[in-house]
Amino acid sequence: MKNNKIMKGRCRKVKITDVRVRITKSESEAKLKAYADITFDESFVVHGLKVIDGQKGMFVAMPSRKMPSGEFKDIAHPITPEVRQLITETVIKKYEEALENGDASVDSEEE
Repeated sequence: MKNNKIMKGRCRKVKITDVRVRITKSESEAKLKAYADITFDESFVVHGLKVIDGQKGMFVAMPSRKMPSGEFKDIAHPITPEVRQLITETVIKKYEEALENGDASVDSEEE
């Protein structure tokens, strides 16, 4: 069990192996720019990330569920700031590529 123990301050290197972006055209949700699915280490996928144009710029929201209280709770999310930054930068880069190419969706594997 020693190798499985999570140590505070340590982060196993995560590799993003695939990102799929679907640009939205919804005028009712003008801040929502795209949906994304992201695959880690060719073995785990998270669907339903959102690319949002917020007050402080573009960001990636994790998939969430509305609770009975009306609050939204993330279903899946990164534990460390480094992984959140990696996800955000990668997804926004793919979103920008889709805009440049005029694609409604982009499937791209990372090297």
